[in-house]
Amino acid sequence: MIPYGRQNINQADIDAVVEVLRSDFLTQGPVVQEFEKVVAVYCHANHAVAVNSATSALHIACLALGVSKGDLVWTSPITFVASANCALYCGAQVDFVDIDPHTYNLSVARLKEQLVQAEMAGRLPKVVIPVHLCGQPCDMEGIHALSQQYGFKIIEDASHAIGGRYKGEPIGNCRYSDITVFSFHPVKIITTGEGGMALTNDEQLAKHMRLLRSHGITNDALDMQPRPPEELWNYQQIDLGFNYRMTDIHAALGLSQMQRLDEFVVRRHVLAKRYNEALSSLPFVTPWQHPDSYSSYHFYVIRLKLDEINKTHRETYAALQAAGIMVNLHYIPVYRQPYYEQMGFRESYCPQAEQYFSEALSLPLYPLLSGEQIDYIIDSLESILFTKQS
Repeated sequence: MIPYGRQNINQADIDAVVEVLRSDFLTQGPVVQEFEKVVAVYCHANHAVAVNSATSALHIACLALGVSKGDLVWTSPITFVASANCALYCGAQVDFVDIDPHTYNLSVARLKEQLVQAEMAGRLPKVVIPVHLCGQPCDMEGIHALSQQYGFKIIEDASHAIGGRYKGEPIGNCRYSDITVFSFHPVKIITTGEGGMALTNDEQLAKHMRLLRSHGITNDALDMQPRPPEELWNYQQIDLGFNYRMTDIHAALGLSQMQRLDEFVVRRHVLAKRYNEALSSLPFVTPWQHPDSYSSYHFYVIRLKLDEINKTHRETYAALQAAGIMVNLHYIPVYRQPYYEQMGFRESYCPQAEQYFSEALSLPLYPLLSGEQIDYIIDSLESILFTKQS
């Protein structure tokens, strides 16, 4: 079976983890801070806060920006559910902005239209969460300009995008956002097993997120409330936080993986180019790349030209799976999920997202994918698409 994504672990990664296992600290030790520093420097950001998942990072990012009951958060419908769930965790409401038909990212044109309507209704969002789908950055300059006009904060969901660039600068520098979030799940560009990170240039936001990731507890005397001098208070809970900490074991793996980040992204571009060349004559829409972007190519999404093939979307998916090619769908529009339908969202809420959903498939893409495997995938696609149903 050829999976759609797979981690790349070498001996250096293993040795880094073993070194931590033999050290004095398995968690809350020095390796987490070192990992944070390396990622912040790579991304040209001032602060990085490592946590146990990107979902946790999105949650504490929302909280640090003051998202609470009665607030409204907007995001893309074509994303993993965590991009929307993080707002619900805070008691806020969620709405969705339709996607750009070329990049599949949140549409700036549609965002502007929706903001005009929301301003008239007195219901502007507190936070907008653009998602860098497949590793290609959104039009962050355009979104940031709208944030200045309408007063919302920005969290970049860059779970797919570490190692990518926007306008020649690394994704994660927060030039056009308040906070950027990365994921280090095994199928992402680099992995810590499970893990995530929030980056920001705002010292107070970073401090708040560090507090929230560890139960809301501080041992900084400057932040602690006065207590009787005869009592021993070497820590205090001053906020309602969570156990979202990353361990040194996970950080050691991430720190080692960072040494090969650029290598991983270059390899993904080589594989994407091979797909582009081979699939250009077949009935697909291949991924279009905006000239301002350098994608990390987390996913390679094709769209089926259904009027030119002999199978439906579902049949094509099933046939490829049966051939041992574990294609996937990234993603079903979030508002179509049963949980969100209970809130009143319905099919066709975002027309471009619906069209994408009816045609998209993610082909396998990861650094260990071989040329022979890509040839097999391409041959299988051609064979399956033009084989008539019996």
